[in-house]
Amino acid sequence: MTEPRIRRRAGDTRRPRQSVLAALQAGPCGCLCRLSRLALLAALMVAAPVLARSADAQTFPALSGRVVDEAGLIDPAGEAALTDKLAAFEQASSDQLVVVTVPDLEGYDIADYGYRLGRDWGIGQIGEDNGVLLLVSRDDRKVRIEVGYGLEGTLTDALASTIIETDILPAFRSGDYPGGIDRGVDGILSVLSGDAAELQARAERNAGWSGDDAVGLLFGLLFVGIWVVVIGGFLMVTLARLRGRKIGPNRYRWLGMTWTIANAASPGHGSRGVSGGGFSGGGSPGGGFSGGGGSFGGGGSSGSW
Repeated sequence: MTEPRIRRRAGDTRRPRQSVLAALQAGPCGCLCRLSRLALLAALMVAAPVLARSADAQTFPALSGRVVDEAGLIDPAGEAALTDKLAAFEQASSDQLVVVTVPDLEGYDIADYGYRLGRDWGIGQIGEDNGVLLLVSRDDRKVRIEVGYGLEGTLTDALASTIIETDILPAFRSGDYPGGIDRGVDGILSVLSGDAAELQARAERNAGWSGDDAVGLLFGLLFVGIWVVVIGGFLMVTLARLRGRKIGPNRYRWLGMTWTIANAASPGHGSRGVSGGGFSGGGSPGGGFSGGGGSFGGGGSSGSW
């Protein structure tokens, strides 16, 4: 007895329908498909924590001053003294050094955190990139000196490491956080002050530099300039009258120029006078502190206790 055959329409050469999934699962092609799905699932599981962290924007404390003590490691008197020291150094050199303490790094590596924080705050002057961060993470028990592009040749990674190991960490290990921070700042300032000629050159190149000597020099030049204009103008007019050739009423030809000397007593004539300009300067409204637009490239050193 013969098996019943499947009826087909005349001229129909199509095979019986077969699901795509069944076709893929058949043979080597099906194995590859299953392996691909498993690999994709594993990749998603590995990348999930990274994607979750990227979804949340990294947050930084506000730049409230030259000392940002978010972790509460420095007493008010010490913070004030530290702020004055940093302000005086910035005024003399234009280099910006900011001390920042945080409770933790929010899971980030301290080198990555310091680099991004320095760029976010813009510590240092634009074009000079002469900023430095002294970063302390209390709960992570880590410290870093982050150095701007322009100071990497002066405050090298090796010198930053020496300051951390010899000045900061011994005090931190004994619980003296204010002392370690203060000695670390002194070490950084000592290195940056090592070349007085370069320090002065950086200050003079910086457009925002406002040292007391520069202000005094500007006022002196302004005062002398006003008197040169007043006295010089009077002498030139007098000499034109005495040495020049008269070519008309109150008009003289001298030194190739025509000099018109006003007669204040005669109606219809104008008067010749000299007026001086003014000089004004000042800081930002309210005397707030901000970065100067400096940038960082990851130079510096880290340590832990």
